[in-house]
Amino acid sequence: MPETPTRRHRPLPDIFDWFDDSWIPSWLSGKVGSGTHAIRIEELDQSGEHLVRAELPGMDPEQDIEVSVADGVLTIRAEHSEQIEEKQRSEFRYGSFARSLALPRGTADKDIHAAYEDGILTVRFPMPAEDAAEEHSIPIRHKE
Repeated sequence: MPETPTRRHRPLPDIFDWFDDSWIPSWLSGKVGSGTHAIRIEELDQSGEHLVRAELPGMDPEQDIEVSVADGVLTIRAEHSEQIEEKQRSEFRYGSFARSLALPRGTADKDIHAAYEDGILTVRFPMPAEDAAEEHSIPIRHKE
């Protein structure tokens, strides 16, 4: 079974879901910057498209969520502000959230689209052509 290109940067991608992410170094967890929480994601290949779904409940996509691409890396950032209310108990997470994923080689930035519905951000893009990821030889010209 071929390796999924977006999982190459983390040797054990699912182990981090077992624990609270506060102790995991950002370089290992895929988080961007210190003081941020990791965003839980799932990746799917569906009908020629690659989907990245991120859990971001209770957020306003226009004000609280940012999706960007640079140098073949997809980055999702979000900010969840705590409402000032007297609470007896809260297990909600507030603050900054971020996640970065390597995109498959050959993914065109202009083909990436994002939508937010029912607390789930879905980022979708067409799977790059198979030959875009294949290794090939480059002819060497002899300079005379």
